[in-house]
Formats: sequence, structure tokens, C-alpha cells
Amino acid sequence: MGAETAPAPRTDRIPSFVHQRNRLTEGQQSAWDRLWHRHGRDVADLVEGREPYDPPAWFGRTAPLVLEIGSGMGESTAALAAAAPDVDHMAVEVFEPGLAQLLLRVESSDLTNLLLLRGDAVALLDACIPVDSLDGIRIFFPDPWPKRRHRKRRLVQPGFVGLAASRLRPGAILHMATDWADYAVQMRDVADAERRLQRAPEAGPNGFVPRPDWRPVSKFEQRAITEGREVSDLMYEKHH
Repeated sequence: MGAETAPAPRTDRIPSFVHQRNRLTEGQQSAWDRLWHRHGRDVADLVEGREPYDPPAWFGRTAPLVLEIGSGMGESTAALAAAAPDVDHMAVEVFEPGLAQLLLRVESSDLTNLLLLRGDAVALLDACIPVDSLDGIRIFFPDPWPKRRHRKRRLVQPGFVGLAASRLRPGAILHMATDWADYAVQMRDVADAERRLQRAPEAGPNGFVPRPDWRPVSKFEQRAITEGREVSDLMYEKHH
């Protein structure tokens, strides 16, 4: 079965993404047909109960579990999973060509600790992921929705950060990165206001952390740097 746009879960909130049909290349469609049933799940199936949310069954083990929200074309996601084989990674994304490219990376690197999820990350967190169950949440370069009238669509809002914090285990890290200065400030202010989170020890007085050496530089990030935009990393630890 070919890639199709995942149905949007019913919700009154304003989504941080736009549903659209994305045409796959021939190679991407071949990867989807060959690999999705092994390495992917649809969020709508989990939310609506057609399939259980069961990471130990998916990965064949119980291990630390990290969720990446918005994996894009997947180069950083695959590299991070390959660098941490003892950690299980879930990558949730709505962009089918990006998921197809990530499937190819999973195949070429023989990754067994990475599962792809197609659909709405907020619905997944809200309806499927248990409280105090994640060892990390990563949000790298979410859509900045730069126009003022669209900023209500930004993912990192108080309600979302509260939901994310509730799903982290004590001691787990929420790690965010953006190349939009005003979004970085919004991320910091919203996370600072969440009582269950505290700034990571390495955070400077402005709330930002030095760019971690272990976070790969994606083509997207390199383009931002080339165009003169400063990249900001933020890390928050759940403390209770």
C-alpha cells in the first residue's frame, strides 16, 4: 500500500503543521512499500485503538526511549540512533517524503532501534504515551511560523510543554533547537514557566546551552548557518 496522507486526529487545537499530499519519488515509494510495515506505524491507528502503543513489542526489548518530534528528512535522526544503539528512538513526522528517506537510512544502516511514526505528535503524546515513560524528547528546528498572525500555530506553547513534561521520566531531558531568534526566546520563556522543568546545568544566563557536539548538523541547519541565522539549543530536565 502506498504512502497516503495520514488522517488528522479530531481536536479543537490549532495544529502546528498543514496536512497536504506529498508525492513520493519512485525510489521513495519503493522504500515505503518495502519497509513501512516493518519500521513504521500510523499515529491515527494508535490513537483510535486499531493498534496498541507497545514499544517493547516494536523493538523486541525494554530500553531507554527517546521521542523525536519532526524528523524532517531524517539524516540527524538516523545518525543519533546509530550512535546510541542501547537507546530506542521513535521519530514522529507528517511529511511522507521525509519518512521515506528515513526508511532508506534505516535500511542502509541496519537500524533496529528506530521506529517511524506518521502523524500528529501532540495526539500521540496525549492519547498514547504514558506519564513518566520517556527518557527524552527532542524537537529540532520545528516550523517557526514566522508571520505574526501564524505564531499561534507554533508547536512550543505552554499547553504542549506541560504535556511533554508530564510524559518525561524524572531526570529526562527536553532538548529543543531553532534558528529563529524570537522562537528561541519563546521556547525558553515557555519552558522556564513549566514547574516540572528546570534548566540544564550547562545553560548560560540567557537560558541557552552550548551546541552539543553529539547533535549532527543537518543540511537544514547548515543552510540556516550559511544564511546567517544563529542556532539556539535549549535543554530542560524534569525534576519531579
